Amino acid sequence: MDKTKVIKWTSTAAVLVGIALTNLNIYPVNIMIHGAGATGWTIAGFLTKDRALLTNFCLQLPLFIFGIVNFFLQG
Repeated sequence: MDKTKVIKWTSTAAVLVGIALTNLNIYPVNIMIHGAGATGWTIAGFLTKDRALLTNFCLQLPLFIFGIVNFFLQG
């Protein structure tokens, strides 16, 4: 299996786990795991030059960063 496929499948698993943790209200782990998946998908989009992936997941990353920073500042 090539490197890009491994990144995509690992990132998919992370995004799905992050969504499940959000539904279970397990915070901030949900944001960290989902953010890791979004980061992986951003890398996959860069490697494959897929602008749709880059647009989708690059725009998610600042939201995850904001959520993590907000959690620790309120901490």
